[in-house]
Amino acid sequence: MSDKMKNLIVRSITGVFFVAAIVVCFMRPIAMEFLFALVTGLTIWEYCGLVNDVKGVQVNRFISTVAGVYFFLAVGGFCSGMIQSGAVFIPYLLTIVYLFISELYIKTENAINDWAYTMLGQMYIALPFSTINVLAFNATPDGNVAYNYMIPLCVYIFLWANDTGAYCSGSLFGKHKLFPRVSPGKSWEGSIGGAIIVLLVAWLIGYLDAQNGNTSGLTIPQWMGLGLVVVVFGTWGDLVESLFKRTLGVKDSGNILPGHGGMLDRFDSSLMAMPAAVIYLYSLTLF
Repeated sequence: MSDKMKNLIVRSITGVFFVAAIVVCFMRPIAMEFLFALVTGLTIWEYCGLVNDVKGVQVNRFISTVAGVYFFLAVGGFCSGMIQSGAVFIPYLLTIVYLFISELYIKTENAINDWAYTMLGQMYIALPFSTINVLAFNATPDGNVAYNYMIPLCVYIFLWANDTGAYCSGSLFGKHKLFPRVSPGKSWEGSIGGAIIVLLVAWLIGYLDAQNGNTSGLTIPQWMGLGLVVVVFGTWGDLVESLFKRTLGVKDSGNILPGHGGMLDRFDSSLMAMPAAVIYLYSLTLF
């Protein structure tokens, strides 16, 4: 068996377990919180390891990771209604203040670099992941909070459908490069093919949702709009991570997922798609 075939098998097995874990975790709020808190921590840990290889950068890997995980859980507790006081964010703010003040005493080569890379990790990883909680927990008319896994799960379904559609159509028809400076493998034909697949999937989900009592509160056109938002911002998220890796001079962000690279490689699209989905859904309530 060739190395290419072995890599394909390993990649496929990892992909199946990855998708299964995401789908199953969304069935229960506790499972969702646990898995994505773990994902947040592993991703920030991986990120800190990458930037600490940059000359003149020394990010506190442990405290940055703990801060990011705490922020995710704090947002989850607040959005779910389990914690009703905004005081839950005070420990996080104190941690950020500590990360700034500590530079006065550790005498690193370039404090500004440390501050910038530290806060980039929080803004690029911890904050986007925490928006999953905003999508999953919704206020009900009686003033309570209900857990609804449908929208955050469907965001990932759209991302997977986009990746599959883009890969297939790009392999068959790809001629015009989408962003050759950052990601030479992506084509306009692939992106358009992925978008078409996602719109079809969004239409089907909207139709099935309407037949089952419209639990999401979205119409079919609104579902398709969400799918389009996920396609556009998911693609940008992929390109942003490609630019990040190209700037650092690395091929993969890590090797924790056999055949798929690191956590950033696997979740790069969702880091832009999730916040964009939140903005889109809140915008629907304004008009």
